[in-house]
Amino acid sequence: MIGDVLTSSILLEALRAQYPDAQLDYLINKSTFPVVANHPAVDNFMLFTPEMDKTLSSFITFIKHIRQQSYDAVIDVHGNLRSQLITRRSGAPLRIGYKKKQSFLFYTRSIQRHKKPMHQYSLAIENRMKLLEPLGVDFQPINPSIYLQKEEIETAASFLREHKLDLSHPLYMIGVLGSSAAKTYPTSYMASLLNTIVETKPNAQLLFNYIPSQLAEASAIYNACTSATKKQIFFDVYGKSLRDFIAITHHCDALIGNEGGAVNMAKALGKPTFIIFSPHLNKANWFGDTETTKHQAVHLSDFVDHNAANVEQAKKEPEFYYLKFKPTFIQPKLTAFLSSLQ
Repeated sequence: MIGDVLTSSILLEALRAQYPDAQLDYLINKSTFPVVANHPAVDNFMLFTPEMDKTLSSFITFIKHIRQQSYDAVIDVHGNLRSQLITRRSGAPLRIGYKKKQSFLFYTRSIQRHKKPMHQYSLAIENRMKLLEPLGVDFQPINPSIYLQKEEIETAASFLREHKLDLSHPLYMIGVLGSSAAKTYPTSYMASLLNTIVETKPNAQLLFNYIPSQLAEASAIYNACTSATKKQIFFDVYGKSLRDFIAITHHCDALIGNEGGAVNMAKALGKPTFIIFSPHLNKANWFGDTETTKHQAVHLSDFVDHNAANVEQAKKEPEFYYLKFKPTFIQPKLTAFLSSLQ
């Protein structure tokens, strides 16, 4: 959800540029608000709560509230049944969403997704921009941005210094875990990459991005590292909230690790990223050719024959295909990436 909400915020920026006097409201899950807080293109945030998702009466009340706003247009980026119902019941004369079998029931304009990028951006960005075509907005090269307050940046810097980190030395945020096992590079393989980081940059300081429920998995990766690498890992230094994580990442020189929301946040902060894609994902969905000057991304298909049939099978057997994705494939590119950083 985090990556989707952050990426979809580019629509607000494009609309604000085209319609500077429009009222632009953004409906998101409440838990994702920290990634778009303070966004200058948004007039009002509509926060969808877990209660609205679980309780029919709360959901109906929320739909009534949306209808009362008398929107001229509603754009459904999510496209699940819940968001389709909200869009349909909004009463907006223009209702836009992606083309599906049932889309005619909910939208007045259905948009066909690109299967391949047309502007060398990720499909995530290009297909979102297509949703603005009915509003007369052509593709614009916009990347998501996160807006931190000065106080948040200063507090994060103080937090890092209090935990004995030297901000004059390389500081890397490590996405050690994906959102699921199917999106997580194997433990021993990830440890091998962390060893490569420290071998390449001996004074590098590594922060792990994980939440308390992932302690065991994160600890396993830490324990698989060499003693030299362990000395450079500040295992207990992490953000206690999503906003804290963002502010800490602001002070990092790069983010390295599994593809996911943390990568999207780092990019939105302008930080270089080195991304490991799961074998069952399409790299083009979240990585474009325009990004290669600052970011690097690796996928199993970059190194071995990995066709569409393999991708489908990798959804069922992620571990089997991940084991093919050996660290020796990745290490030369990772070393070159680290050498390119200032």
